Formats: sequence, C-alpha cells, structure tokens
Amino acid sequence: MAALYPDLEERVVIVTGGAGGIGEAVVRAFAAQKARIGVLDVDTARGQALQAELGDAALFVPCDVTDIDGLKAAIQAVRDRFGPIDVLINNAAHDERHDTLEVTEAYWDGRMAVNLKHQFFAAQAVLPDMKARGKGAIVNLGSCSWVIGQGGMAAYTASKSAVLGLTRSLARDFGEFGVRVNAIAPGWIMTERQLSLWVTPETEKSIYENQCLKRPLVPDDVARVIVFMSSDEAGAITNQHHIVDGGWN
Repeated sequence: MAALYPDLEERVVIVTGGAGGIGEAVVRAFAAQKARIGVLDVDTARGQALQAELGDAALFVPCDVTDIDGLKAAIQAVRDRFGPIDVLINNAAHDERHDTLEVTEAYWDGRMAVNLKHQFFAAQAVLPDMKARGKGAIVNLGSCSWVIGQGGMAAYTASKSAVLGLTRSLARDFGEFGVRVNAIAPGWIMTERQLSLWVTPETEKSIYENQCLKRPLVPDDVARVIVFMSSDEAGAITNQHHIVDGGWN
C-alpha cells in the first residue's frame, strides 16, 4: 500500500497531461490522498472517463497546453471549482523523435511550446495563490534523455534540459514565500505510449543492461515520488533535480 500524507487531504492539485501515462498515475495517486485534482489534457475521452471514475475528487478540463490563454482559463476553471491552487504538477509533454537535419523553425518552436513554455506560464498562473497562502509545491517533469545524451530528439532533449533551469530559478525566486519547486526526471517508464512506439526486445535489453534495477519501471514509480515531493514530508526539499530511472545515471 502506498504511503498516506494527511496534509494532502483536500489540497487542490493541478496535473497537466493528466489523462494518460504518468499523468494519469499521478492523478490517481493524489486521489488516494483525498486531494482535489484538476486534470488538464487534450484527450477528452480519457479525461472524461477518469473524472467519471473519480467523481467529485476530480475536475477534467480539456486543455491544449500550447494555447497559453486556454491554459490559464483551464487553471481558473479548477480554481473556480475547488479554490486556490496548492500543488502544480507540470507533466504534459510530447517525446516525438525527429531528424535534426529536417527540423524547421516552426517544428522547433512547437517542441518548446509543448515541452517547456507551458510549464512557466502554468507556474505563473498558480504562484499568486501559493504566495498568498505562504505555502505551495510545484513539480516540473523533465527527462533523463538529455542526461544520458540520447540522440534522435534534439529539440525534445533541449527543452527538457531547460526544465531544470526553470525549476531552479522559480525555486530561488519564490522560496521566501514558502513555495517549493523541484524537477523530476523519469527514465524509461513503461507507459502505453512507450510500449507501443519505442520499446522493442532490443531496446528493452539495453534498458535493463543500463539500469541498476533489472525490472520495468512503471508510471506508479514516478507518481509516488511526485506525491511525496508535494507533501509536507518533503517540506525542506526545493531547488532539486530528482532522477527516477532505476539507477541508469
């Protein structure tokens, strides 16, 4: 059974990209803590199904995080329903592979928008709530791809490495108001997307050769760390980059 953190009960949490993959696991983990969760995602069918399953604990708001005005409106919808935001999980991203020589300016800007830009503006939208309360937690999802020097996705790895710089800047600027900001870098997490698109017998063999832990990493492995980092048990932890990769790095 997962650990329970009583301070998270009734806390208002936003999870971007919360309808599937790691995000869905995070939403379910916060629901187990009896938090109130705003689920933001472009996948309306899955988001609505998740809200129906979780009932009054969750509010699904359709949201394309690359539309900053729409993102701000979605955050406001969660605030209108549940109250000021206590926790933000910047999870939404897209790890599309791409050939460096074929990347256009528009494609590059699109990767920055879906992987990095929205994290800043989502934080900007919730920080006044946290400042007013004198407390808050933001967890930004990065990636181990840039740490291990993975190729074939330069725009993705560039955007995800920038998450660490964003995290440390926000942590420094808002620590005096009791706001903690940390980054989580997942390794090879066996989501539906990874399994359907990227994981082959050959890549799986390579994964386990590199990981210290010789088992698949699943979304719940990341979700448990995120929930802990959002709780008062992690009250002295901020400005950090936590890697969840089974010991690859």
